[in-house]
Amino acid sequence: MYRFLLTPRWLSGTALAVVAVAVCVWLGSWQLGRFEDKVSSHQEIGTSVDDAGAARPLGELLSSARPQVTTETVGRAVTVSGTFDQDHQLLVPNRVLDGKQGYYVLTPLRTGDGRAVAVVRGWAPGTPAEAGTAAATAAPAGEVTVTGRLQAGETAGSGGAVAGGLPAGQLGTINQAALVNKLSYDGWYDGWVSADAAPAGLTPVPTVQPQGGNGLSLRAFQNLGYTLEWFVFGGFVVFMWFRLVRREAEAEQDRALGLDPVLE
Repeated sequence: MYRFLLTPRWLSGTALAVVAVAVCVWLGSWQLGRFEDKVSSHQEIGTSVDDAGAARPLGELLSSARPQVTTETVGRAVTVSGTFDQDHQLLVPNRVLDGKQGYYVLTPLRTGDGRAVAVVRGWAPGTPAEAGTAAATAAPAGEVTVTGRLQAGETAGSGGAVAGGLPAGQLGTINQAALVNKLSYDGWYDGWVSADAAPAGLTPVPTVQPQGGNGLSLRAFQNLGYTLEWFVFGGFVVFMWFRLVRREAEAEQDRALGLDPVLE
């Protein structure tokens, strides 16, 4: 009854179905792998945010071999020594802390190798235009050592940029490109450092999740959805193949009994 499966038409159809199922399984597995990678990234970021570890010199974490802030280094405790550039302090608006709108006070710290690192000395409520004297107090003079947490550079989605641009002395996003446009030093370290100790009038800034999500964004769950779709497609191919085989087998059995369907 199933000899028809050995005909050229059915052999080619079966081969096509096997290829289609294999492709669906491969694509589904690939999407699942991407989702698992993002889950792993989320776990790494969560671990580094929750466990700052022992403070290490910034130059050890951001070396010439690995100059970028990664999921392994974001949130890590660091120390960096240098001199604050008091004349170029920047205010970063539209930053929310504990549900309140405010701004960061960022002061460049020039290190011994000539490069600068963006140090956020703290957060204050309100807007930069409402900055009080305590919040706008100049950074300490002379050589200092700052202890804080390493943060990833922000993207345009941070919320700081506003239509028409920002007034002088304000910065929309904290990243190398924006800082280089504002101030020219011998170079900038990637990311920024949130100081553990804030002066009077400011609140220390906790570790901020990297812009673009912590690994479990909507895009990550889209990968999971695509995984299910490809597996469903593969299952549908198998279902249709068995259904066609069954229908053909029933037709073969009818013909063997002399019950050929009457063509209308």
